[in-house]
Amino acid sequence: MTQEKLGFAWAAAVGPAIARATSVRWHDDGTVEVEAVDQAWVRELRRSLPEIALRLESLVGPGVVAGLRVAGPAEAGRR
Repeated sequence: MTQEKLGFAWAAAVGPAIARATSVRWHDDGTVEVEAVDQAWVRELRRSLPEIALRLESLVGPGVVAGLRVAGPAEAGRR
C-alpha cells in the first residue's frame, strides 16, 4: 500500500464531501490515520467507521488495513 493508493481508495470509499473534510495517512503497521477538519466530522466518521471500513476493504483487499484511527485537528497535533 502506498499513500497515493490509500488516498484514491479513501476518496472512493467515503465520497467527495468526506474526502474534502479529511486527510489520511498510511502507517506501515496497516493502520490508517484519518484527520478530520473539525469535531463534527470526527463524530460523523466515528459513527460511520464500520461501513467505511467495509468499503475500504473492498477496494484495497482483505487484511490490508489493520485499523482506522480518527482524530480532529487538536487531537492529531498531540501525537
